[in-house]
Amino acid sequence: MNGSVLLDTNIVIALFAGEAAVLARLATAPEVFVPAIVIGELYYGALRSKKSEDNLARIEEFAASAALIGCDAETARHYGAIKDHLRSRGRPIPENDIWIAAGARQHNLVVISRDLHFKEVPELAVEAW
Repeated sequence: MNGSVLLDTNIVIALFAGEAAVLARLATAPEVFVPAIVIGELYYGALRSKKSEDNLARIEEFAASAALIGCDAETARHYGAIKDHLRSRGRPIPENDIWIAAGARQHNLVVISRDLHFKEVPELAVEAW
């Protein structure tokens, strides 16, 4: 484990909320990455919120300064393997989270999330902050 982390949506929301524990942990992480999928989930949430303009501006600012990770053919290979593993064991997880896990496995990153279902993904390091 190299100590570099990949943030799930619920951790970015906690960061936006100024949660001290998340801020403290981020300050000690050697590298912090955010999947483009998480930015998409944040946009979706912002568009549905009562303060959509404020939330959209916050996401724009965050995305401009974040180290984003997108998807490529290698990510897709990991996605297929993870989805097949989960299906064969009858343990599905949300599609976006499979893509997040695939990116983390591809780049050897620790997923930081409060979603317990990431533990179902083999060869994936996960921490809850």
